Amino acid sequence: MRRLISSGSPFERTAGYSRAVVQGDWCFVSGTTGYDYATMKMPDSVEEQTRNCLSTIRKALEEAGFSLADAVRCHYYVTDASFADTVFPVLGEAFGEIRPAATMIVCDLIRPEMLIEIEVTALRQR
Repeated sequence: MRRLISSGSPFERTAGYSRAVVQGDWCFVSGTTGYDYATMKMPDSVEEQTRNCLSTIRKALEEAGFSLADAVRCHYYVTDASFADTVFPVLGEAFGEIRPAATMIVCDLIRPEMLIEIEVTALRQR
């Protein structure tokens, strides 16, 4: 059965997507940027944006009945390669023991204030 998870962002409805989709034992979390969805504010630092991304992803996974420990694949999109050294320790805090397969891509994001976007695929542990 397919289940849709929302973070409450108005952009989800506008753009026609869900924060996450649960299909069986899988949870696919959409690319998540660093907005604080309670205030709809974006921090200036890539480190704080990364922490916000992870917080939003954790909440979506928990609502779906998963945890960050279920992550099997992550994609990290950053707007500058120099951000890697800043975000690696934050990612290491979150995923250090989980160690999902991961890729970091340097690219443009849809808004200039966005410095990082993270997407996660999780498989429910049995």
